[in-house]
Amino acid sequence: MKAEFSLFFIIEVIGTIAFASSGAMVAIKKQLDLLGVVVLGVTTAVGGGLLRDIIIGNVPPAMFQDPLYVLLAFFTVMILFIIVRHNQRILAGRSIETYEKVMNIFDAVGLGAFTVVGIDTAILSGYGEYHFLIIFLGVITGVGGGILRDIMAGQTPYVLRKHIYACASIAGAILYAGLLEHINGNAAMLIGACSVVLIRVLATRFCWNLPTATQKN
Repeated sequence: MKAEFSLFFIIEVIGTIAFASSGAMVAIKKQLDLLGVVVLGVTTAVGGGLLRDIIIGNVPPAMFQDPLYVLLAFFTVMILFIIVRHNQRILAGRSIETYEKVMNIFDAVGLGAFTVVGIDTAILSGYGEYHFLIIFLGVITGVGGGILRDIMAGQTPYVLRKHIYACASIAGAILYAGLLEHINGNAAMLIGACSVVLIRVLATRFCWNLPTATQKN
């Protein structure tokens, strides 16, 4: 039980840092002020968990019961803000390409981490026998923060438009839920999270996208 908790905690910390960084970088690129950067970064990090907790009736949501992850997201955002403020070249010239790659990695890691965290939280809350529900909660935990981030930043949510985003989360959630019945929980969690990251990285590398109704010029 202690090992499972430790792995769960580590993955949740990794996801929090990754998504907080992702949200902060979007806000910085949008030239929002310090408050805007903090709000977008923290919302991206804990927004998916907030939506998950509301759905399963876990009130007040975990982010208010234990503000550890909110504080972790806040400090991550502040560090990034200071780095960018003292090194403006990060968002200029050739650094833009590097910025996009870093953003994709942050998003991929955060998505994988929070997808399995969402499922694990749902199981610990007593919903393990409802397979569709735990998969849905895993996906919502993974993509929810990013959706809130993009809406607040005034752009079409990334999950709806590019590079097999939600599909990666769905695939990883299904894999994790399926493996739980056959292998150790820690191994299933790691495989599920890594599969999401792998799909996202490959989708970005090879420009995999779902088809649209109209042809793009």
